Amino acid sequence: MKFIDESVIDVRAGSGGDGLASFRREKFIPKGGPSGGDGGRGGHIYALADRNINTLIEYRFAHIHSAKNGESGKSKDRYGKAGLDILLKMPVGTVISDKNTGRIIADLSEDKQKILLAEGGKGGLGNIHFKSSTNRAPRQFTKGEAGDQLTLRLELKVLADVGLLGLPNAGKSTLTRTISAARPKVADYPFTTLEPNLGTVRIDYGRSFVIADLPGLIKGASTGSGLGLRFLRHLDRTKLLLHVVEIPADKNFQAVIDKIMEILTELKQYGNHIYSKPRWLVLNKIDLFSEKQSKKMFTKLTNILQDNHQKIFFISAASGTGCNELTGEIMRYLEQINETQNTSGKP
Repeated sequence: MKFIDESVIDVRAGSGGDGLASFRREKFIPKGGPSGGDGGRGGHIYALADRNINTLIEYRFAHIHSAKNGESGKSKDRYGKAGLDILLKMPVGTVISDKNTGRIIADLSEDKQKILLAEGGKGGLGNIHFKSSTNRAPRQFTKGEAGDQLTLRLELKVLADVGLLGLPNAGKSTLTRTISAARPKVADYPFTTLEPNLGTVRIDYGRSFVIADLPGLIKGASTGSGLGLRFLRHLDRTKLLLHVVEIPADKNFQAVIDKIMEILTELKQYGNHIYSKPRWLVLNKIDLFSEKQSKKMFTKLTNILQDNHQKIFFISAASGTGCNELTGEIMRYLEQINETQNTSGKP
């Protein structure tokens, strides 16, 4: 299934049915009085978060969603039937906003969360409501109200604890395959990852976290180059960023530093809310070097890069070297965050 993470739709709630002006016409009841019922309300339109859906592809081409109108009132004091409601199922993590004003209407962050998007119009009043001691044969009735009509923007922001970012072919997908059950495509050419991939990393019973592998960023991404910029919104909800960088075989430290600064520049230009997130540096392909060379690189790169990253790890995503230490440290960090939030009462 193709991954679609944004769409624009029109929602049109049903209009209320009109009230009715009628009178009882029955044998032996010459003055029956008013008997016109109310119109039914128009159908509402709801959004429902469903964890079994992971893309907005259903709304890529189905742009208009209209609920039924309410029925008009009937004689003999009978009310019109309400219009049927519409339930739009969306992935957990969908942010719904008014396209014209930018106002956020809902953030579907939990499974089964249900939000009213467009309210159906109220039904009109029949003439039974206008009867009084001075108006025994009222002919007044009211029309049904129009339902809400909105143009909505849908944006999917995946729910992950940890986000992977870096240049193409840095080893993000290989790392995802090594530490989780996810199976993103891995190949020896750039941009093998074309859409976000989620994987669950299980440490032991009852301890796990979700990791998101995003398409690689390149220089100029903040101005529209490459694929990664479009998917950076998926890092909004993450608690930790892993910046994955490939160590070149020639041990060119300056090349490593240049690659790191490229990504940091793009993050900063994209927005401070992403740049200021906790960020760890993961240097990949350590298996190409001896233990002595690795220690030397760690010391030198730590001294240069410690101001831009909270922690630095050396791993080999292909062989798994250092991956257990990395995932264990991530789990402890996330548990500390959760404990702090529970203590402070913050969501």
